[in-house]
Amino acid sequence: MPAARQRMSSIDTAWLRMDLPENLMMITGIMIFESRLSRQDLRAILAERFLRFPRFSMIPRTDLAGAYWEEDAFFDLDRHIHELALPEPGGKRQLAELVSDLASTPLPANKPLWEFHLVDIGDERTALIDRIHHAYADGIAMIRVMLSMTDKVATEALKLPRGKARKSSRQSQTGVGRLYEPARDLVRISMRATQKLWTGGLELAMDPAEAGSRAGNWAMRGLGIAAELAKVALMSDDPVTCLKNPLGGRKQVAWADPLPMGEVKALGKALGCTVNDVLLSCAAGAIGHLLREQGQDMEGLVIRASVPVNMREPEKALELGNYFGLVFLGLPVGIANPLERIFAVRQHMNELKDSYQPLVALGLLAALGFAPAAVQGAALDLLSAKASTVMSNVPGPREPLYMAGNKISDQMFWVPQTGQIGVGISILSYNGRVHFGVISDSQLIDDPWVLTGAFRKEFEKLLVLALIEPWQPEGDVNAPEPDK
Repeated sequence: MPAARQRMSSIDTAWLRMDLPENLMMITGIMIFESRLSRQDLRAILAERFLRFPRFSMIPRTDLAGAYWEEDAFFDLDRHIHELALPEPGGKRQLAELVSDLASTPLPANKPLWEFHLVDIGDERTALIDRIHHAYADGIAMIRVMLSMTDKVATEALKLPRGKARKSSRQSQTGVGRLYEPARDLVRISMRATQKLWTGGLELAMDPAEAGSRAGNWAMRGLGIAAELAKVALMSDDPVTCLKNPLGGRKQVAWADPLPMGEVKALGKALGCTVNDVLLSCAAGAIGHLLREQGQDMEGLVIRASVPVNMREPEKALELGNYFGLVFLGLPVGIANPLERIFAVRQHMNELKDSYQPLVALGLLAALGFAPAAVQGAALDLLSAKASTVMSNVPGPREPLYMAGNKISDQMFWVPQTGQIGVGISILSYNGRVHFGVISDSQLIDDPWVLTGAFRKEFEKLLVLALIEPWQPEGDVNAPEPDK
């Protein structure tokens, strides 16, 4: 009996074909537990919660018509679970080396493209490293999947009947529905953070012909999108720095000590800025520090980050797949003064608030998924030349979570980079703390820990300056409301 098949969406097809030897399209994440998570418990969690999403038992395939999902006729969960142990003495750097090795290694093509690595990190603690191909889902969806494997209380993992999820409309009221409670908090936060203009225009990006037949507001949006497309096409390439050197394919990861979310919010409120403004400004300052160390001319230097924007409609908030657009955000890395820099970041963010860039990017990815692979590759090279880094900021759970009764002390993820971009910056909030991570090609950044260390220092400098000399840029009397 032939294996079951499902045609893949054009957007997911585009992400499947983005794989390059030097840039693998994997989302890599890590959870660190305060106690030991056993293989038996992990296997039960994956069987009962992770595999409730049928797509994870399927292998992506390509044909002349595009791509499709094919059920793995020989699926074996144990092939996706690997047990490792850090050599003595262990520690953060050695764990990062392991993650770096995994982030540089392609997923085996003869089985569904995901793996979990259970790592003994000493002191009766465990790290869980996951690698999942971007074609399965975007970052927001994957965080949701990982959250569905957790509980809000330190009880033994909820046991469910084995097999696929029932399709009952009452599912959310059952024990199965309770699995998604941690994820629903994330969905509500992320949807509030997404511009209504962008989500409202999703249909226009996905079906321009249908949208073009509408009058009034839709016609105006069509003109706006056409203008935005022309603007992106005419955008200059990003300045030449060490971040634009040729890629070698070896990835290295690092992460900073987490920041207290309360301090980040208080700092943003004191300056009339958002939490995003604070974090992006610190990231820009860290990149600026790195470039100065490399002898880069910093006078007026602004580089761009490609920033994902959640585009999920409410009814698709808990689905797999890729539903996000992109904006090109200017990072004023040439500004050394933290106060001047944060207001410059805020200005760049404000300039993007009414932008149609996310719609343009989403529509372009949908079109490229139908185009020949060579056309997609050429288009991605053009787009990747316009940015130096990918930067993702994901709001996570506000309270501690548990997996099979084991408390998760820390979480982090690393975003893949497209085309010839070789640096990815990830920001994730969890349990009242903000985590900052970097993944970079070793040909671009020798030591990514320099970048993560500089991020923390930039935050501390901004905090001290705000306390000593709180101010706003001249004429900025109507500052936007800070994050609540």
